[in-house]
Amino acid sequence: MLRLIFVSVLLTALVAGAFYLFTPEGRQFIDRVTINWDRQENRGHFRAGRPLPGTPDLTRFSARMSKAGVEPGMPVHIRIYKLESEIELWVQKNGRFEHFATYPICMWSGRLGPKLKEGDRQAPEGFYTVTKDALNPNSIEHLSFNLGFPNVYDRGKGRTGSFLMVHGGCASIGCYAVTDGVVDELWAFVTAALDNGQAHIPVHAFPFRMTEKNLRLRSGDKWAPFWTNLKRGHDMFARDRMPPKVSVCEGEYVFEPGSAATVDSVVEEHCPDELASSG
Repeated sequence: MLRLIFVSVLLTALVAGAFYLFTPEGRQFIDRVTINWDRQENRGHFRAGRPLPGTPDLTRFSARMSKAGVEPGMPVHIRIYKLESEIELWVQKNGRFEHFATYPICMWSGRLGPKLKEGDRQAPEGFYTVTKDALNPNSIEHLSFNLGFPNVYDRGKGRTGSFLMVHGGCASIGCYAVTDGVVDELWAFVTAALDNGQAHIPVHAFPFRMTEKNLRLRSGDKWAPFWTNLKRGHDMFARDRMPPKVSVCEGEYVFEPGSAATVDSVVEEHCPDELASSG
């Protein structure tokens, strides 16, 4: 009888646990476990002086550029994916942006979701631009550039924060720390592009790879509508290989097809006559 009771309780607990994992709270738990596992693994490699898994051969920077047919000075675009702890560098070539490298992010702080206020230790999500004024060659984290948070979207929602960076090292209180070697490569392209006339470098930060499956798994999350909004801009770039022109209309991001003339445009309050995001 005791054995039967024990088995019944165990089965009930297992069923309840399985059900929990399919709830929004369960998905958040799975995401936190995944994120913390990756953070521990990355910090272990960093402390041991080993390259993080997925790091390109940084010693062959010139050779990799030559093979890709790109060089510093070309316009660039940066994309960030929190859950996967990855940052991508795209370079404009022959009228469209081509993927040059994907680098692991050693550390970003907080959870999936946007930054809300100063001191919440949350890394931002959204559409940002980097300017010459954002560069800090004397950063305590080797090199850094400011993402420009809060942008007009964030300010419209009362969000606060400052000094949200991409930088070297492997420590974060709201920034994206990518190790010194990786930030060196990003810095070479970012500074050269700005020096060569790109006034604003678009940096788009997403919670995860913006697939339909990933959104569906998190459809009950309070940030699901916000992430769906971000996906529209994400998918427009995937389609055109050109960063879309991003505006804010009635409290949401809206997108128009980008061009060489709009690559370095800033995010402003603007409601297009025809909203590309609604198509």
